[in-house]
Amino acid sequence: MFQILFIALIAVPILEIYLFFQVGGMIGVGWTILIVIATAVLGANLLRQQGLSTWARLNQSMAQGQLPPTVLVEGILLLISGAFLLTPGFFTDAVGFLVLMPAVRKLLAAYLLRQGLFMATSMHTSYSSQTRSETPSPSQQDVIEGEYERKDD
Repeated sequence: MFQILFIALIAVPILEIYLFFQVGGMIGVGWTILIVIATAVLGANLLRQQGLSTWARLNQSMAQGQLPPTVLVEGILLLISGAFLLTPGFFTDAVGFLVLMPAVRKLLAAYLLRQGLFMATSMHTSYSSQTRSETPSPSQQDVIEGEYERKDD
């Protein structure tokens, strides 16, 4: 995993620089800069819309007592997509816009969950096991009643 990340950290900037030169040579530097700024603004607006939609689905699921892992992974993918869209470049913008598409994001989230990159547990199971093993409820704690008197020296 770290080898892939290392290669990506080297290859992506080289690819972006190459694409800047190619596009800049075809349409000019000014238009290239304008396109990069426009994609960042458009991406931020789309990210906001998709993020609010995902947030609403998460709240609706939590109101029903569920915490679907797919929605949580989609939220993480939206954060990554936002970082790609705000990074200047054509390749990162393409990847960012691709992840913004709900169908692609759902497929990618399902794939990541199947690969075991994220642990899928329900909120109820996680909460009930935590309360039983780590933090006793107030009714389970020992209560010591008493009185005290403050004495000054």
